[in-house]
Amino acid sequence: MTEETYTGGCQCGAVRFHVRGVLKDISICHCRMCQKAFGNFFAPLVNTKGTEFEWTRGEPKTFQSSNVVTRGFCGNCGTPLYYDAPDGLAIAVGAFDHPEQLRPVVQFGVEAKIAYCDELPSLPTRVTEDDLEAAPFLTDLISYQHPDHDTDQWPEAKS
Repeated sequence: MTEETYTGGCQCGAVRFHVRGVLKDISICHCRMCQKAFGNFFAPLVNTKGTEFEWTRGEPKTFQSSNVVTRGFCGNCGTPLYYDAPDGLAIAVGAFDHPEQLRPVVQFGVEAKIAYCDELPSLPTRVTEDDLEAAPFLTDLISYQHPDHDTDQWPEAKS
């Protein structure tokens, strides 16, 4: 059996992590705390219980969001990184280098689910380049985001 390995980190690259093992408890949480922590409609999370997890660069800052939950985020760029509760450490799906590999299997906190979330798949879709007329600055966009793979150092050394 091949052991699965996952990597990820924050947007700026100051915090990186590795996970070794099987990730199967992948969820979306709609509770109000998760909405606020992620600044979004919901929080996609994957529990790392039963895996080997390690921070490989930097360490997240923390916020105690309740008497039982601590949340971690990058102190430099603000990327939400984790939810730590008595049932284990859950990492933000979007912080993984390949979030498309982590398909949610359940939704929690649906009592706070924003009703229009069910309508999102029916909205019109466009690729970024379709908006160049309305947002011409996109033609000159240079990303400073950390790439979706591990690097020896970040930011990269200037030659």
